[in-house]
Amino acid sequence: MTLSTRLTDRLGIRHPILSAPMAFGGGGALAGAVSDAGGLGLIGGGYGDASWLDEQFLAAGNRRVGAGFITWSLAKAPHLLDKVLARAPAALMLSFGDPRPFGDAVKAAGAVLICQVQSLAHARDALEAGADVVVAQGAEAGGHGQTRSTLTLVPEIADLLARESPETILVAAGGIVDGRGLAAAMMLGAEGVLMGSRFWASQEALVHPNFQAAAVRTSGDGTVRQRASDIARGYDWPREFTARVLDNAFVQEWEGREAEHRAAAQARRPAYHAALAQGDADRAGVFIGEGVGLIRDVPSAAEIVERVVAEAEAHLRAGAARIS
Repeated sequence: MTLSTRLTDRLGIRHPILSAPMAFGGGGALAGAVSDAGGLGLIGGGYGDASWLDEQFLAAGNRRVGAGFITWSLAKAPHLLDKVLARAPAALMLSFGDPRPFGDAVKAAGAVLICQVQSLAHARDALEAGADVVVAQGAEAGGHGQTRSTLTLVPEIADLLARESPETILVAAGGIVDGRGLAAAMMLGAEGVLMGSRFWASQEALVHPNFQAAAVRTSGDGTVRQRASDIARGYDWPREFTARVLDNAFVQEWEGREAEHRAAAQARRPAYHAALAQGDADRAGVFIGEGVGLIRDVPSAAEIVERVVAEAEAHLRAGAARIS
């Protein structure tokens, strides 16, 4: 059984799986490994570090990969879009901000435009930007997002696209870490999935092993949406977005104390960055989604792709066999 969809056809890939362009974690080695395994890997553009982007494209080598940007941050350094498009990425993903100012440039460069959205309003902005692929991201996702759940957001956007832009391809994200998630996403109307947390817990991810080990020990009950990690790092995220992380001592210290945290953040920033560098899973924001409860190891990206596809095929076959 082959899971061929419009997504695999449009991107020229074997499996309908994309790796999320995770800031700091989704580097070139991970993106390249996902692409080698038959999906499409996306390098995270992060917060506008041009030298980091150069390093990660070098790490990807000649493998066919894409890239993604935090859109509100890209708006502060728009020259980075031209820098990445000059590398002829297979796809360019925009998320967390208005994609419309950048859509024409992406399309003119010949890259597939992917827009991640967290609401119907975002989806309509993506269509105006000319998105070829819309990623509907539920709040179960690790890192930044909003409040809608994957289970309801994906089919609602599927219906929107069917009515207003049937040529646009839908991908699901948020809480999807195994073949059950891929199979379910396809039943909800998606033609593929974008996975962050599952690839975050891979050998190729640029993630401290201590953070990965802490995640493997955690259930889905052990995450929380919060702002403390952004305040600690000094990133001024739009108020509509919060970030899901492990619920640890760092988060609990500042829960309900946002004003105090902002006042103290600059003085405490060196200690916070030291905790990140040391992999202190109690004193730093560990970005991971609710799917963490289904993650029990840290394999290679290729093994993840193979497992997810095999599991999805098995579940879809078993489901079809129940119909008489």
